[in-house]
Amino acid sequence: MTSQTGRTTWWFSRRQEAAITAAADATLRSDRFRLEREADWRRLEAIVGRIEAGRIGAIDDDDLLALPVLYRTLVSSLAVARETTLDAATLGYLEGLAQRAWFVVYGPEVGFVGWMRRFFGGGWSAAVRAIALDIAIAFALMVAGAVVGWLLVAGNQDWYYALMPSEPGDVRVPGASHQALYDSLFSTKGQSGLAAFSAFLFSNNSQVSILCYALGFAFGIPAILLLIHNTALLGALLWLYHGQGLTIELIGWLSVHGTTELFAIMLAGASGIHVGRAMAFPGRRATLDAAAEAGRRTATVMTGVVLMLIVAALLEAFARQLVTHTDQRLMIGGTMLAWWLFYFTVVGRKRRVPA
Repeated sequence: MTSQTGRTTWWFSRRQEAAITAAADATLRSDRFRLEREADWRRLEAIVGRIEAGRIGAIDDDDLLALPVLYRTLVSSLAVARETTLDAATLGYLEGLAQRAWFVVYGPEVGFVGWMRRFFGGGWSAAVRAIALDIAIAFALMVAGAVVGWLLVAGNQDWYYALMPSEPGDVRVPGASHQALYDSLFSTKGQSGLAAFSAFLFSNNSQVSILCYALGFAFGIPAILLLIHNTALLGALLWLYHGQGLTIELIGWLSVHGTTELFAIMLAGASGIHVGRAMAFPGRRATLDAAAEAGRRTATVMTGVVLMLIVAALLEAFARQLVTHTDQRLMIGGTMLAWWLFYFTVVGRKRRVPA
């Protein structure tokens, strides 16, 4: 019994000694690992710190050239550290430094102000020009939609009620008098709620535009139908006011915001068609790859579309309600149209959008 107890004690003693030796070896390897690479870590940390502080001019050229190499060395060290279970303090230090260095090496090159400068300085207009064919298709569809809406209502007035959303007390219906339709264009009642009306218009137009774009994945067909339906409403409205000799007055009423709003909807529809065309005709690329490329190409366009809709909502809720002369309304709408055409065709001509 005594002999058995002695052997057990000796076995546990040997196990403890082996464990202590293994722990000492691991600590030694950890210390050696850190000492061999710590100088590079400290150098990288110093470079990153200067860049984060905005003192890039104080960094030597050698350090700037070494930055990518030091970052890759750090990432390699971090991978080894995770596999060899180094001490938690060293592991946490490496992870924190790797995150900071990633933003310096691969993060955005410019801040928000710089992005805005690039966007309005030609990035947006270049993206729009890159989908010129799809814009031409969208424009043709919108014109066709307006013609179809006019012809449908001219042939059967019941189509007017099917196309136009009905609202209680709305005088814009077939059979309305000249004076009633005239008052609907030039009445100044209800101006106290213009801000809320602006928010409602922005929400409604944004939904139409986003749907045109988002449904482009279905080979662009829903975007095409939305464009036709949206302008069919316009055609029906033109037919109604034309019957009472108020065509120019309606165009002036619409132009204040419409030259911006319809332009934005056309761009959104063109973006959806562009994505749909890429999926329907991917060429030698995989369908998903083609759709991803088209999505990246049109993302900038859609960012601008949202901004245009904000402008259109403000014009519709304020300028259109406060300006009550047709010639002034036409001047505002014409000025906005001229500005958008100039911006999209001239600004940033030297910029190119990556495929």
